[in-house]
Amino acid sequence: MRNRRIARIAALTALPAAVALSAAAPALAADSQAYQINLEQLNDSGASGTAMVSLEGTELTVKIQAEGLVPGAPHAQHIHGSTKGMDFHCPDASADKNGDDIVSTVEGLPSYGDINISLTTSGDTSKDSGLAVDRMPTADKDGNLSYERTISVSQAVTDHFKDLHIVQHGIDVNDDGKYDAGAGKSELDPKLPLEATAPANCGMVHGASIGEMPEGGVETGTAAADGGDNGQMIALGGAGLMAAVAGAVVLRRRAGQR
Repeated sequence: MRNRRIARIAALTALPAAVALSAAAPALAADSQAYQINLEQLNDSGASGTAMVSLEGTELTVKIQAEGLVPGAPHAQHIHGSTKGMDFHCPDASADKNGDDIVSTVEGLPSYGDINISLTTSGDTSKDSGLAVDRMPTADKDGNLSYERTISVSQAVTDHFKDLHIVQHGIDVNDDGKYDAGAGKSELDPKLPLEATAPANCGMVHGASIGEMPEGGVETGTAAADGGDNGQMIALGGAGLMAAVAGAVVLRRRAGQR
């Protein structure tokens, strides 16, 4: 009887931890998501970077650190892709259809999809602001660019963010340190040179959503700090549960020795 009583107390002690874990996991997955997006060069631009993206409900925060961009020049940047299940991705050199060795924005669209969100520094963030150069971030004299903004997005973006990706535009084909018409005019706006609108880099979602097990197993990548803390909390909760079970075994052994 004594052994049964001890085991029963240990089990009841462990139960709240198990209940807390099962209740916390769905709430975490529903409330927040965090992603890392590695921006890799297109058009031999030499431009690369990292974007950290987090979603709290329909509030989207985007932080970008990029380098190797055209110094002192504005760089249009967007979130491209579809929220309707279409498979878009970053283009490669095969997207260059006219053979000029440049994947233009128009040539890249079949690969990376239309603009979903314009990552402007202020004001409107819709597709209509895709060429709002006066409200796009500008690289410093060394070609580095820092960007951070929180904006409201649709529920569709929140639900399908893993299907979207980031593209930064603006290249320097002849290495003269500025946008010029040497490579031709932009198909999007003949008032702009092709260099100003051609994609410089592109990045797709890398890593898993906070609180969500990636499809096909664990993926590499860096989640936001909150994700690490929450993961540690869950792990600690699991450790507490295992400790309670281990304690019950020890108590039973001691009782049997008496």
